[in-house]
Amino acid sequence: MMKRILPHPALSILLLIVWLLMANKITAGGMVLGTLFGLVLPKFTEPFWPSRPQVRFGGAFVAYIGIVLFDIVLANFQVAWLILFRRNRDLRSRWLVIPMDLTTPEAITVLAGTISLTPGTVSSDVSADGCYLLVHALNVADEAAEIARIKTRYETRLQRVFA
Repeated sequence: MMKRILPHPALSILLLIVWLLMANKITAGGMVLGTLFGLVLPKFTEPFWPSRPQVRFGGAFVAYIGIVLFDIVLANFQVAWLILFRRNRDLRSRWLVIPMDLTTPEAITVLAGTISLTPGTVSSDVSADGCYLLVHALNVADEAAEIARIKTRYETRLQRVFA
């Protein structure tokens, strides 16, 4: 019975939170409308979700969010230092082809989004077979080390989050 009313509970909660953030204040009407969106939209989009990803919202998820937030703050300082104190000719921007072990589209999307959120890197494409991610990095001294860092820092943690 509960699955029929809330086919995607996490999505319903996320929609409510996003609605309240967009409204920029919490009111009774905003809560009602956000709850309505949170109930109706997942129900209508359910046929487009053939299989839901299994996401573990435990310690692995919290650790991943913490590492991503830390990396975003650190990368902001690194990029600012590069822009302010290094000349453009000293930058070693590179295209990285990262082989992925992730298989679900949701996990690949989170990895690509994480890389794009971190200043100095941008995910630009996923190969047609979904096995490689093309990333542009602003300053890379060692391509192999940077690929290994992305795989160990993000991908292995995402494998624990997405069962």
